[in-house]
Amino acid sequence: MEASHVESDLTNILYTKEEIQARVAELAAEIEKDYEGRDVLVVGVLKGAVMIMADLVRAMNKHVSMDWMAVSSYGSGTKSSGVVRILKDLDTDLMGKHVLIVEDIIDSGLTLSWLKTNLESRGPASVEICTLLRKPDAAKVQIDVKYVGYEIPTEFVVGYGLDYDEKYRNLDFIGTLAPHVYS
Repeated sequence: MEASHVESDLTNILYTKEEIQARVAELAAEIEKDYEGRDVLVVGVLKGAVMIMADLVRAMNKHVSMDWMAVSSYGSGTKSSGVVRILKDLDTDLMGKHVLIVEDIIDSGLTLSWLKTNLESRGPASVEICTLLRKPDAAKVQIDVKYVGYEIPTEFVVGYGLDYDEKYRNLDFIGTLAPHVYS
């Protein structure tokens, strides 16, 4: 979907398709280097991470295994509820594997902190995190994130997998959602 179809819903465009693709390629190269000589299981967090996960693994010049997990703490609102539910668990046994969690955005960090602890309890060799976006001012818990695409202000953003009430995920850029849309 093009920006012209939703321009009245946005206050600005933070990152264009081209900027996102360039940054994802940089992240992929860094991850490749760090995991040289080791197999990695890339775990995408549904639904938001679909775009970053697909582009990230396609940009890598090594074989990776992939799996998906769906967790929820939002509902249809704009704030985390704080209660995490597993909606879809992994199909892969993590014992002894190097796991890279791929997320679209980290707000409070509560959900991701819970998820990392949950995955670490399954006996992997390592668990690291890659996120396209992080809102450092929104953090409620300290969580170590090895790979960060962009740090952004505490605004409600959509596009490139990020949604509001299941809309805007298919934008090929990331923009700030206008408050009149979710107020």
